[in-house]
Amino acid sequence: MLNTYSSAPTGPDAQSGQRCWYDLLNPTPEEVARVAADAGVRVPSRESLQEIETSSRLRADGQLLYLSMPLAITDESTAFRPMPLGFVLSPGLLVTVRYSELHTFSQVRARLEASEHLEPVGVFAALVDGMVDYSADMLENLSSELAAISAKTFAHPAGKDSRTTGPSTDLRDCLARIGTAGAHSSRIRESLLGLQRITGFVGEMAADWSRPELLNHMKSARQDLTSLVDFEGHVSAKTQFLLDAVLGFISTEQNDIFKVLTIASVVGIPPTLIASMYGMNFHGMPELGWRWGYAYGLGLIALSALIPILWFKRRGWW
Repeated sequence: MLNTYSSAPTGPDAQSGQRCWYDLLNPTPEEVARVAADAGVRVPSRESLQEIETSSRLRADGQLLYLSMPLAITDESTAFRPMPLGFVLSPGLLVTVRYSELHTFSQVRARLEASEHLEPVGVFAALVDGMVDYSADMLENLSSELAAISAKTFAHPAGKDSRTTGPSTDLRDCLARIGTAGAHSSRIRESLLGLQRITGFVGEMAADWSRPELLNHMKSARQDLTSLVDFEGHVSAKTQFLLDAVLGFISTEQNDIFKVLTIASVVGIPPTLIASMYGMNFHGMPELGWRWGYAYGLGLIALSALIPILWFKRRGWW
């Protein structure tokens, strides 16, 4: 889909006004060719936008800037590959290439529809602001999610039987949620770093043909991005801490299970030994002729099982 915006969209010459923003959403080859012919620029393909080299993501051809960054979302139809976002920016032109609907673009379009003057760098700055705000919201939501996971991980309600509350199921659920949070945090960080690079690059390369207030605006956006990157580092550290804690609890629970199995096997050895001895039925065994020999054997078996249990209890091993 192709949307175009003129420098004077609300004026009487809107149809003949100079187009300053071409917004391509999941573009077709025909739309790409149309923008390339109309604007006189090379529209980058999705494959080129997904390249990770800095020289591929940040390029300048005179006053024409080619920029790309990954978004903090993934596409299930392409095996969860990151969604790229591309910009082509010059003093009189902005081309955006994206493959997912972003509410940031909808908000900027709504604001621009009421404006009689569009400036490519101004539109770019507005988009950067929207993406910074969206990234901040995602980090806030992620921090709240980790707080809920932390409360669930470390909470031990009194009076609840662990056999009925299913601690293993809860821990597995926490582990899955932590994994999702870690993956989301990684994508947010990648997006923030990409946004940080392109704002710095534009601020440096567009210093000669941008208004000072727009340059100051982007400098402020870079400062916000720096604080968000720091906060994301805190979120990543908390994610790693929770991951270690959950794995530690799972390991402790497994050790408790093995301890019970070990104690049960040790407790069962003396009764097994006694039962096997009296099960030989030799004629020379005096207990075979006793009136209370059977009861004596059962009592001896029970006592041999009880003594190890009491010993483990006294030592605090069970």
